[in-house]
Amino acid sequence: MTAGTSGPARLTVAQALVRFLANQWTERDGTRTRLFAGCLGIFGHGNVAGIGQALLEAGDQLPYLLARNEQAMVHTAVGYARMSDRLSTYACTTSIGPGATNLVTGAALATINRLPVLLLPGDVFATRVANPVLQELEDPRSYEVSVNDSLIPVSKFFARINRPEQLLPAALAAMRVLTDPAETGAVTLALPQDVQAEAYQFPAEFLAPRVWPIRRPPPEPTAVAAAAELVRSARRPLLVAGGGVIYSGATAELAAVVAATGIPVAETQAGKGSLRYDHPASVGAIGATGTAAANALARDADVVIGVGTRWSDFSTASRSLFAAEPVRFVNLNVAVPDAYKLSGFALVADAKVGLAALADALTGWAVEPDYADRARTLAADWQRTVDAAYHAGHGPLPSQPEVIGAVNEIAGPRDVVVCAAGSMPGELHKLWRTTDPKGYHVEYGYSCMGYEIAGGLGVKLAAPDREVFVLVGDGSYLMLAQELVTAAQEHIKIIVVLVENQGFASIGALSESVGNGRFGTRYLSRNPDTGALDGAPVAVDLAANAASLGAEVIAVSDIPQLREALRTAVRSTATTVIHIRTDPLVPAPDSQAWWDVPVAEVAGMDSSRAARARYEQGKKAQRTYL
Repeated sequence: MTAGTSGPARLTVAQALVRFLANQWTERDGTRTRLFAGCLGIFGHGNVAGIGQALLEAGDQLPYLLARNEQAMVHTAVGYARMSDRLSTYACTTSIGPGATNLVTGAALATINRLPVLLLPGDVFATRVANPVLQELEDPRSYEVSVNDSLIPVSKFFARINRPEQLLPAALAAMRVLTDPAETGAVTLALPQDVQAEAYQFPAEFLAPRVWPIRRPPPEPTAVAAAAELVRSARRPLLVAGGGVIYSGATAELAAVVAATGIPVAETQAGKGSLRYDHPASVGAIGATGTAAANALARDADVVIGVGTRWSDFSTASRSLFAAEPVRFVNLNVAVPDAYKLSGFALVADAKVGLAALADALTGWAVEPDYADRARTLAADWQRTVDAAYHAGHGPLPSQPEVIGAVNEIAGPRDVVVCAAGSMPGELHKLWRTTDPKGYHVEYGYSCMGYEIAGGLGVKLAAPDREVFVLVGDGSYLMLAQELVTAAQEHIKIIVVLVENQGFASIGALSESVGNGRFGTRYLSRNPDTGALDGAPVAVDLAANAASLGAEVIAVSDIPQLREALRTAVRSTATTVIHIRTDPLVPAPDSQAWWDVPVAEVAGMDSSRAARARYEQGKKAQRTYL
């Protein structure tokens, strides 16, 4: 829907695009939201005279935020979009060359997680009068190729604007994809630097305010009836809540379904928080990083109802978890490909309206009391396991679960935990006690090292009234910490708990499990005697590094000190980094689930041969679900 303006305007392509973006809105359930909260960027010769000039002229119509790394700015936009339930995001502008290719990882993360972000990389001259220009790829096969083509496979929509009039259909198509719950992800409009500065008479209709309704497609009545019949036939049903439950605002509908039927609910990483952890039907995380409670029910489930999940290998424990003969799947999903996964019965619909329809169709039916009691007993047993992990009293260095427990206990009921990569996402998934649908923000679709601080910045931009606790290991911190500077520049407060364990704890444990003895995963210096990386620990002062980037820093050595530091950070108005060393060899409670990581079929090492034997045993449980 558009509203008219006084008439056409002669603008540069960049000016028209910025004005267009400032006038885009989403609308869901009668509430309108600005689609673009602003534009993150780093300027270079490919965008400073075009997009840079346009943003300067636009002022607060499309606020500009200076980032420190192009990948990080996409993470910030993604964090904002996820916290906004995909109703709002940021645009990201870069120059051509390394600035543009730095976007690729962030774009992949956005697309894999089905989260909207608009990428505006500069491009080489459309006129080609000065070829080859600085940072041009010079592909000898074609003048049409630039480094921006690396963004095509990780974008849900890609267009290169070689003429001013091409902006009109491309911009509208970009908005269509960004606001489609089933198709959203990274969208790229590549902008040749000469075209950005070229003037054109843009029609009033293009520049007018435009509202994009967010669809809530209802399920087909016959499909609802068939799905309900399948659920009614179950003796041991299990519902798995994915991110779609939260993005569609369907948590109340989910609670209504389980209150009426008693079906227990497990949660994926993106779906964690769909129910409070202490809800009578909640059995916690599912899969390779799940709880023993959820996974025990999953192994016996005869009907599994997946709502808003894309069924990743972690959720299915590499297709080894759902072991009943036979097991049948009902998949309620707005995305058709996800609805048909695992040979499931497809219920294609928005999660909110789909759950409401399914609740009506299940009126009068409930699980057997003994089954509901078993689910509650298993969940209570797991909570006792969490208590023990949170208060293990391990020493001299604390365990990572104890650190998580301290943060969980200090965080308020609406505060947000942010994490992405390493061992912490798995431990958070099974241990963190979530009390709010937006209180758990772990990026695990791409599990991208370096997401944490930049993503946490986006979360805080979207929810300034909540405390944001970023949990990050030293490996991930060293990948991408510089957005601490952006937080300082913008006076945006986040609380970063920096856990140092001298290496890559998650991959170290995985390496050991496949027989490789943590090879190449520890921060040890080259040993002149052996020639291997088995010397003394590398002397890196991460606390000093964080202070140099503008953060307040508190170094602690045990859990009581950590709790006090967390309370201090909550009272502070500035970004605070709390540094603590942990013992990487203390495991979290076992999920009792498998994950498919191939092991060398032949090897000279006994450890590798033993790991291969375990792997082949695990493969026996893998299913095709045809």
